[in-house]
Amino acid sequence: MKKLLILMPLVLLVGCSGDQEDLRAWMTRQEAGMKGQVKPLPDIKPFPQVDYEVATVQSPFDPEKFVAPTSVVGGPRPDVNRQREPLEAYPLESLKMVGAMMKKGSAHALVDAGGSIYQVRVGNYMGQNFGVVTNITETEIQLKELVEDLNGDWVERTSALYLQEQQETTQ
Repeated sequence: MKKLLILMPLVLLVGCSGDQEDLRAWMTRQEAGMKGQVKPLPDIKPFPQVDYEVATVQSPFDPEKFVAPTSVVGGPRPDVNRQREPLEAYPLESLKMVGAMMKKGSAHALVDAGGSIYQVRVGNYMGQNFGVVTNITETEIQLKELVEDLNGDWVERTSALYLQEQQETTQ
């Protein structure tokens, strides 16, 4: 057994002879078939020249860019000191016009707000955006609302509340 252990490394060393001509010949044959075809690079197209004009471009580092624009003085503003009306507690989207009537020559509308019916005439306020009633017809209530824009200025916006047809339910 000891002889076998000594002979085995000796046989392996003899197998690693210095004559490697057959290996070199095989490598030469393999390299001959491996030459690839590389396509030539495409022609480089010149890009048109663009002149950079500093005077026409706003600098991203200009501190004036970060200053908020000044608000318009004398624009529309809500009257915060007046007595609030009951319909101003509800968003305009939740209010429903359920009827209209003429009373002493002036138009009145009936508005449903959370199950309660309110009588509205021109000049009354409704909705949470300082909406004032400007006109009442048989089918709609026209309002002028004041909403605040991104700059903090108050802007007028017109809205309308249309008559809701009552749906008949059969049981």
